[in-house]
Amino acid sequence: MSSLTLAIETSCDETSAAVVQGTRVVTNVVASQASMHAKWGGVVPEAAARAHVEAILPAIEDALGDWTVDGIAVTNRPGLVGALSVGVSAAKALALTWQVPILGVHHLEGHILSVLADGCAVPFPHLCLIVSGGHTELVWVESPCRYRLLGQTIDDAAGEAFDKGARVLGLGYPGGLAIQNAALGGDPDHYRLPRGLARDPANFSFSGLKTAVARLVEKEGVHLSVSDAAASLQEAIVDALATKAMHAVEANEAQALTLVGGVAANVSLRDRLSSECARCGAAFHTPRFELCTDNAAMIGIAGGIRLARGESDGPDLDCLPNALLPGLID
Repeated sequence: MSSLTLAIETSCDETSAAVVQGTRVVTNVVASQASMHAKWGGVVPEAAARAHVEAILPAIEDALGDWTVDGIAVTNRPGLVGALSVGVSAAKALALTWQVPILGVHHLEGHILSVLADGCAVPFPHLCLIVSGGHTELVWVESPCRYRLLGQTIDDAAGEAFDKGARVLGLGYPGGLAIQNAALGGDPDHYRLPRGLARDPANFSFSGLKTAVARLVEKEGVHLSVSDAAASLQEAIVDALATKAMHAVEANEAQALTLVGGVAANVSLRDRLSSECARCGAAFHTPRFELCTDNAAMIGIAGGIRLARGESDGPDLDCLPNALLPGLID
């Protein structure tokens, strides 16, 4: 029987703890700070860290229940340093008390391997599209722990474009869900918005799109159709992501495409990629909605795989705001 892993995730604005056995999610507790940050229109790092301090022990207690774990996996990179330190400090204290191994996990590796939850049969190698508030990458997943970076954003992430677009349209935070809801009934072709780096087959750019939406709001003024603008923005993001992802699928003859990260919860993006993959004969996999946004279950899956390989960290485990994905190959 696979070992039980306690996982902790506090990289941004979700305080999460989970117990994972192999790829089986036993428990997964998430305390979101979204409503708190909504009044500021985005995540305030100092406030996020304080909220993690208040929520971390209740989350761990709820997730742990009566289970006895064999190791601890905790997100230690990348992310907000103050937020990361709360989870890492808790993990270190528990590892010392219980005398079990501790392992720092890269946040993106957690997202990449989240598709394996509950025994989902995803073939290796495959192509992975990571889309979140801070990341937009195309990664070739040779096997768990072995990755090749194929493309990435040169400026802003897709999630940032959703958040900024929602803010200038007066739709609130978090932006992804706000734009998706506002786009219902809107015309995605009403406003023509740019697709950055259209001639680059692998890399992304969303800073120009953010600027274009701000200028559209200024130009249209009271005549702006918010639903049409939201639909047009969503279509521009989805089209840019899907076009490059499918080009990579075909160029690499990928058997499967996975979609992970917070923006993977966008229904329009899921439907577009599912349809495109069906057309070209590739399998399509994406986690269930609650495993798209930041959560400890995905950290437990990634950490459990590495712990089973004999990897571990010591009491000097540090928090890193920026860090390359581990296991990158040329």
